[in-house]
Amino acid sequence: MYKKLVLLAASGSLALPAQAEEQPITELEPVIVTSPLQLKPSESAVPVTILSDDELRMKTGHSIGDTLKNELGISSQSFGPGVGTPVIRGQAGPRVRVLSNGIGSNDVSAISPDHATSVEPLLAERIEVLRGPATLLYGSGAMGGVVNVIDNRIPGSRFDKLLGAALEQRFDSASDETSTTMKVEGSKDHIAYHLDGFYRHRNNLDIGGSGIDTAKVAITDPSLEVVDNPKGYLNNTGAEAISGSAGLSWVGDSGFAGASINNINNNYGIAPDGTGEETVRIAMRQSKYDFKSELNNPFKFAKSLRTRLGYTDYEHTEIANGEPGAFFTNQSYEGRMELTHQDIGPLRGAVGFQAQASDFNAIEKLTGDSIVPHSLINSYGVFAVESFDAGSVTYQFGARVEQTDINPDGMNGLSYTPVSASAAALWKLNDRNSLNLAITRSSRAPQVQELLANGFHDATRSYEIGSLGLKEETAYNLDLGYRFKTDWMRAEFDLFHNWATNYITQQRNGDYVDQDGTDACAPVCTIPVVISSQQDAIFKGYEAKLIFPMMENHFGLLELTMFSDYTRGEFKSGGDVPRMPPLRYGLQLDYNQDQLSSYLRLTRADDQPHVGEFETSTAGYFLLNAGVNYQIKASQDAKLMVFAKGNNLLDANIRNSTSYLRNFAPEAGRGAEVGFRVSY
Repeated sequence: MYKKLVLLAASGSLALPAQAEEQPITELEPVIVTSPLQLKPSESAVPVTILSDDELRMKTGHSIGDTLKNELGISSQSFGPGVGTPVIRGQAGPRVRVLSNGIGSNDVSAISPDHATSVEPLLAERIEVLRGPATLLYGSGAMGGVVNVIDNRIPGSRFDKLLGAALEQRFDSASDETSTTMKVEGSKDHIAYHLDGFYRHRNNLDIGGSGIDTAKVAITDPSLEVVDNPKGYLNNTGAEAISGSAGLSWVGDSGFAGASINNINNNYGIAPDGTGEETVRIAMRQSKYDFKSELNNPFKFAKSLRTRLGYTDYEHTEIANGEPGAFFTNQSYEGRMELTHQDIGPLRGAVGFQAQASDFNAIEKLTGDSIVPHSLINSYGVFAVESFDAGSVTYQFGARVEQTDINPDGMNGLSYTPVSASAAALWKLNDRNSLNLAITRSSRAPQVQELLANGFHDATRSYEIGSLGLKEETAYNLDLGYRFKTDWMRAEFDLFHNWATNYITQQRNGDYVDQDGTDACAPVCTIPVVISSQQDAIFKGYEAKLIFPMMENHFGLLELTMFSDYTRGEFKSGGDVPRMPPLRYGLQLDYNQDQLSSYLRLTRADDQPHVGEFETSTAGYFLLNAGVNYQIKASQDAKLMVFAKGNNLLDANIRNSTSYLRNFAPEAGRGAEVGFRVSY
């Protein structure tokens, strides 16, 4: 593995720099909105990913995971095309906290892989992915990182006109998907408003071969009789979603305060198991009410005071053969207050308080049987992030102490006190070279389903069993990075090593039962048992990127990017952590001239043989994507962007190693996506 990294770097050194005939336009580096210290990516001691503007429009996918899956160190945990949650360095679910404008999405996507997140990339104006000290501001245990999706639902500043609008239309041939997104916003005097909405409809997904890998299914589900295995498409993968939001703010010189309301309905299918016995769809609904404010210099000792308060009413029903099955509900409040203090000598930073209260329930709707007992979950946390400069080195420290209480009906309450801390340093050796080092202790309480699950789950087609004996999960992560920048090359290298104690996994144990959890059906039981357990684990890997300007003159800018990432997860007692992403490497050509931008990207993913017990390996693949967009100034105030993308141009039948459904639902086959965006 590391030999390939060395070869990648060596091959990059053969590229010759092009002579620039014109002075390049200097781009202003963006500020990390999710960080209270208002850092730029070059000032961060840990890797940061930011997508915005045209780059975000071109990369926007069907889900947050699909949007981010080509970024270094990030994959998507797909469960068919309806679901895609981010996987960061092999971590997913509760270890990656997905935020909406700095506050939790508070759906149930972190609880099970079949649950779609309610955060919609079509509405995003900016997506930030953070690791390291800043993640402690938003929750304990985010050992993978934090994904913050920003959509300006509550305006934080005045707009330059009373009425501004944007309309975006997309069509994707791989599933005959059409999506329409609309935004209207503006301001007058001290009042600013925002309206947005989207509608999406798609049919069954086209794939590059057979839907079900019958040879692998015979290993994992030997009693499953596959009678329907369509080729070239996936049954029951259509979807329909609609969402609308409205926000209003008062904006003044001293800050702003505003509120918003959002509603989303999403109905999507789960790829079937080929037996023809059961078809499952998920009908999800969420209403979200948010308040947000920020005051500048509110006190003598404070630079700013930010507050957030949100209420989320979430539910979804898993509909099996037209009958309601598993029913999940989550009503939650989340609030946070974050104070950025005036500099104390060289020390600059922020402190804050966060609280969350959830009313969670999961039952079998027809019978009323409990899957996870009705539980009241309360969490309180205090946090701080501080930074200072010492010569050419910038230091950053973070700490968070949290109290989590879970009170299930008819059972004794459970209590946990996770403590997390982080230290990082960025050493700017000179204008061209910098080193960064981060050490993080991340601790999290077990989630309610990891502790208390005991029932059949329709969409995952498994019988899930929790464990009341689970302890807090704690991870110690070491992150070392190097940055190099000259006129002829830019380079980024990041190495990480993560020691996780009491790492919680939900894995098959090799047993099969019926829907009641008994083995009375033996020897032809078809429902696998999934149990929660703990053991120590080690994760290690790297991310690397080399960028070479091949041409930079009046003909435009042509850049070659060579990239690679890798994550390896092993249990200390032996065996592999399941659902790890494979080694990836490849290259991308980007061409830009005036209003035209285009790319051609080839990715090679190796085989993934390290799959864990009761799991199956995945084959390697080549993924070829291309895209182009063109900006047109339609009038003095209106702009038109047209774009086209070709996805999986080789029509590979890709089995995603991070997916629970990899043997039943491969990734999308060859498809073309076209669209336009008009903004005024």
